[in-house]
Amino acid sequence: MTLKQILKLKNKKNIFQEYLNKQDKFGCFLHREKQGVGIPIVIKDNILVKNMPCTAGSKVLENYIAPYDATVIKKLKKAGFAVLGKTNMDEFAMGSSTENSAYQKTLNPNDVSRVPGGSSGGSAAAVAADLAPCALGSDTGGSIRQPASFCGVVGLKPTYGAVSRYGLIAMASSLDQIGPITKTVEDAKILFDIIKGYDSLDSTSIDNSKLQTPNSKLKIGLPKEYFSKGLDLEIDKLIKKAIAKFNIQEVSLPHTKHALACYYLIMPAEVSANLARYDGIRYGQSRESFGPEVRRRIMLGTYVLSHGYYDAYYLQAQKTRTLIIQDFEKAFEKIDVLITPTSPTTAFQFGEKTQDPLQMYLSDIYTVPVNLAGLPAISIPVGKINGLPVGLQIVGRHFEEETIFKIAYELERNCQSNY
Repeated sequence: MTLKQILKLKNKKNIFQEYLNKQDKFGCFLHREKQGVGIPIVIKDNILVKNMPCTAGSKVLENYIAPYDATVIKKLKKAGFAVLGKTNMDEFAMGSSTENSAYQKTLNPNDVSRVPGGSSGGSAAAVAADLAPCALGSDTGGSIRQPASFCGVVGLKPTYGAVSRYGLIAMASSLDQIGPITKTVEDAKILFDIIKGYDSLDSTSIDNSKLQTPNSKLKIGLPKEYFSKGLDLEIDKLIKKAIAKFNIQEVSLPHTKHALACYYLIMPAEVSANLARYDGIRYGQSRESFGPEVRRRIMLGTYVLSHGYYDAYYLQAQKTRTLIIQDFEKAFEKIDVLITPTSPTTAFQFGEKTQDPLQMYLSDIYTVPVNLAGLPAISIPVGKINGLPVGLQIVGRHFEEETIFKIAYELERNCQSNY
């Protein structure tokens, strides 16, 4: 059942209990409520829900109970939603497969031998398995869009600042955004409209009155750098088939090749600063409780910020970030939206990439530039290859979520026959 269908129900009294009774066969939940009344929604376990555990997938926060609601949770409760449970994730949102969770393995409902993506893997899998009609995740470099692609659902990363981050456990503060994971584009818009808006408690949030309405005739760009070596040929064919009816213009984002390296300098630097608070005093667990991926990023971030290396690495990464932003700005002078793959592959098998961090990082190669530029982007399912979902990413200008929704609606209708 979609969120829109639930909202149309005359009697919603028992809908929460119906979802509560469903068995979690895929390891999506870390914590479940025992009762509740309202429209059910699941929440990634790095977003605070008052009086519920919030572990961020880490043993460091194993006993932490949230003392207050995140701003997005307050808005959802006001709109009649009730939290069904908290979902599994990579530890402190660091990962692309949910294999870095300190607690359990979440299975991809399309093929249980494969990962659901990450770091919002539990949220995406729960929606795909119909354990919940909708979910919230967080996206720092693709952590909503990539698992949405792997699981065959819709995932939106809003413009940086469009949704309050107050009550989100920070990973990389200049990159993090909260967004919806749903079954349909319309459901994503419904959730986005509820959670968006300025919040005085978040200094990075921006007045959403700036949101733009789409033009009647939209120009669509295809960045040539995203359809090159490294992309699965079957995904390339499927995406180009999906957009065949559109008038497409090829554009260039020349600094794309530097985006992943840029991201993996800026993000760990911010991680090392944000995770310094977990000193074993405030939360009762020492840093030795961190998993290997979290330790790797803290060490890398501390290194690039250290004396003698700051200018050579971190400062150069910030300069490159500016060039990446300028690439998008130049492209958007000619077109209204960009269409790209969400991920270069379909969902991979458990253990396939865990021994090689670089191969794992490459699964976010098409999503990290969007976070570096602070742009809105949505991943929608456009078909399957060997039974595994494929996601297509639509990227828009700052605060032009309405524009990407418009294109997403049309693509969703065109691709329904592929499922």
